[in-house]
Amino acid sequence: MNKTLGVVMDPIHLIKYSKDTTLTLLLAAQRQGFKLYYMEQHHLFLENGNPRAEVRPLKVFENPFKWFELDESSSIPLEELDVVLMRVDPPFDSEYIYSTYILEAAERLGTLVVNKPRSLRDCNEKVFATEFPQCIPPLLVSRDQKRLKDFLEEQGDAVFKPLDGMGGTSIFRVQKGDQNLNVILETLTKDGQQTIMAQKYLPEILEGDKRILVIDGQVVPYCLARIPAQGEFRGNLAAGGQGRVQPLSDRDRWIAEQIAPTLVERGLIFVGLDVIGDYLTEINVTSPTCVREIDEAQDTAIGDMLMDAIKERLKH
Repeated sequence: MNKTLGVVMDPIHLIKYSKDTTLTLLLAAQRQGFKLYYMEQHHLFLENGNPRAEVRPLKVFENPFKWFELDESSSIPLEELDVVLMRVDPPFDSEYIYSTYILEAAERLGTLVVNKPRSLRDCNEKVFATEFPQCIPPLLVSRDQKRLKDFLEEQGDAVFKPLDGMGGTSIFRVQKGDQNLNVILETLTKDGQQTIMAQKYLPEILEGDKRILVIDGQVVPYCLARIPAQGEFRGNLAAGGQGRVQPLSDRDRWIAEQIAPTLVERGLIFVGLDVIGDYLTEINVTSPTCVREIDEAQDTAIGDMLMDAIKERLKH
């Protein structure tokens, strides 16, 4: 009997076929015999304590003009699915948290949720990195504007960013003496009401913000270095960065191996680490990307690696 895999994702008709990681994962799942079901976040619900969803059978295709086909929708108990992939992009807001509660209820009934709902809640993508002090650059998490200013005074050059963003949005590089410092901190902290991160500026960003993928503790040997566009300091592809696939350095691998056992322990099966130079800057657990770019350059078959790890988990 075929295994069933449901995906919670952003609207499939709006994805970018040439870049979308979720589509790559679904193609691998379909190749490996999973029957696919599609849902968006608002299709999840609890009925008398029972986790359910409005789902549609899904077929996916390697065709840039028709990459999916959906059948009629029906309401099912989530425990009927062997696996659920949670692939909703940030921002990580209250609605995302409510979704993890529903998925956690399904997990208690035997469904494997990738990644583990509790860990999605607990492991903020920026703050989680601070659990590995041996890997991170000087940084500060605070909403106190004086403390944040003192950090810049000490470092001389820093990056300020919100804790819940993605794609390089609302990230500011500020140098000592910048007359815009007050308004930047007032805006990001909402006048001291919202906690943010300050991080020492790493000039190695010009060589790329490296995305390193880890699948159930196994480190993919190639990464995507996202090179900032001319006049930019952000490497994010969404901010105009260009991707370059390259082998992991010894330091990259060391950082990944420092973190991998904790990821396995917390049920974080598919994770993206962000490394600039010699430092870990973020741990992406909600919806890691860059699979398609790495696969196309190195034929790594990362989607199949993930499905193999999922099938191994389903045996236990």
